[in-house]
Amino acid sequence: MERNTGRNVAVYAISVAAELVGTGQQNLRLYERKGLLEPGRTVGGTRRYSEQDLETLRRIGALLEDGLNLAGIRLVLELEAANRRLERELAAARIRP
Repeated sequence: MERNTGRNVAVYAISVAAELVGTGQQNLRLYERKGLLEPGRTVGGTRRYSEQDLETLRRIGALLEDGLNLAGIRLVLELEAANRRLERELAAARIRP
């Protein structure tokens, strides 16, 4: 995942990210272990979260509130990402002559 432009710039420490999305740091670590997101890392290995990561964390929170478990959330996130890719491909295909 590209981490050097706009919303993908990983700038937030785990404590700040957890506070901004209203969850605990341990939850962020769990979501990473379960493959729900992959925060950026500093050279020293410290986690850093981007605006895009914060959106994903908010989406995870909403899906948890809807009653999904982490395995279900992973599938939803994967399907949503696939849908966005397909939408971009379709839009690009419509532009081509």
